[in-house]
Amino acid sequence: ALILEDIRIERPGARGKGIGFAPDGKVVFVPYAVPGDLMDVRVIGKKKRHYEGKIHSLKESSPSRIEPACRHFGQCGGCKWQHVPYDIQLEWKYQEVRDHLERLGGFKNPIMESILGSEKFFHYRNKMEYSFKEGRWLTDEEVASGVDIDRRALGFHAPGRWDRVIDIERCHLQDERADELRNFARQLALEMDLSFYEPRQKTGEMRNMMIRNSSLDQWMVVFMFGEISDRRKEEFLTRFAERFEWLQSLQYTINRKLNDAWFDLEVITYRGASYIQEEMEVREGHKLNFRIAAKTFYQTNAHQAQRLYSLSRDWAGISKNDLVYDLYTGTGTIALFVADQAARVVGIESVEDSIVTARENALNNGVNNVEFHCGDMRKVLDKSFMDAHGYPDVVITDPPREGMHKDVTEHLMNCGARTIVYISCNSATQARDLQILSEKYELIKSRPVDMFPHTFHVENVSVLEKRLISED
Repeated sequence: ALILEDIRIERPGARGKGIGFAPDGKVVFVPYAVPGDLMDVRVIGKKKRHYEGKIHSLKESSPSRIEPACRHFGQCGGCKWQHVPYDIQLEWKYQEVRDHLERLGGFKNPIMESILGSEKFFHYRNKMEYSFKEGRWLTDEEVASGVDIDRRALGFHAPGRWDRVIDIERCHLQDERADELRNFARQLALEMDLSFYEPRQKTGEMRNMMIRNSSLDQWMVVFMFGEISDRRKEEFLTRFAERFEWLQSLQYTINRKLNDAWFDLEVITYRGASYIQEEMEVREGHKLNFRIAAKTFYQTNAHQAQRLYSLSRDWAGISKNDLVYDLYTGTGTIALFVADQAARVVGIESVEDSIVTARENALNNGVNNVEFHCGDMRKVLDKSFMDAHGYPDVVITDPPREGMHKDVTEHLMNCGARTIVYISCNSATQARDLQILSEKYELIKSRPVDMFPHTFHVENVSVLEKRLISED
């Protein structure tokens, strides 16, 4: 393999990679590299204008490099930046958003407020999924030891490998009790000599485990079994339930398909309720309650989601007579969060299950000035829809990573709303959309919000106001 010697990492790049320059002038992208590092880089991919590399040897550590908290860091791929202090992670994320707005959106010196960091940067996630695997990934040390090791694993897929799972003892992303639940599940499955899933052969009794928890300290565990007898399944679940009597919800599903997707499977409640409760403070003394079922989408950093929604609501400047559109409403959390400030809120979402949940959430919280509509955004949001349901004063939009279809931006430009608040988990596609909207709307300000510490993901909230057109 080609080794590039003495590469100085100069700045952070996309998807958490460090950027340096090869002697031939080409850009070098290196995962887990920190600006300031001096290293030899092993080239694993050559393109016309750049190299993809891996750290071959670290010759000089950046002053910004720290010891990661997790012993699995660098193997599991769930965290990319544990080796960098959190305040520096926030600087990188802020700069990435600014770069996208300037370079892709064409906004010169956009007004940006400081990034809103997460108050918890460990143990912040409320949902994790783990895979059972018959032949786990061995570390270099384990291979070198020559010791016969039980290869059955419960953990995360190795980056880019659907057929390799890294056995996880401790994960710093969810509350520590998740480790207790997962490690006992592995121990019990080994004790019962249950077979772990083997994706190449498509065999195995144990397939997946999902753990969810809420800010109310309620916990749910869902097991996905493969080909398993009723007797073996019953024994496993009974022993698991006896060990963790404090669980609010223990559920399972049987999956004989080739993929691990949950959404087309029946999930059966074994003990407790079919959901856990979550709450979110809308304002002092007023909280919304949500039921989180096995398949329910809910923001995985709940505390930070509350701050994201508060910022978005404040910037929307909603008044009592306003009609608000909440686009890509999901299970209606934003719609319900802003409802008490508006005359009426209309939520639109393409996933039918989410709309059913959104309507239940509205009912359970006694919110009666919201309505939810199901359908593909580019087909639903048109002139006839607005003629029927009213033209919005304020629009809040929170699209998926690919951003909004050009038909949606077109309808938004003609909807007449005075304010658009655009929440995005991908500031590159957001910058593209803002540039299109700038024909009729002025970008007032943006603020990045970090929902996922130790990863390269960042949300960005932007507020746009309708341009005043002179009548001369």
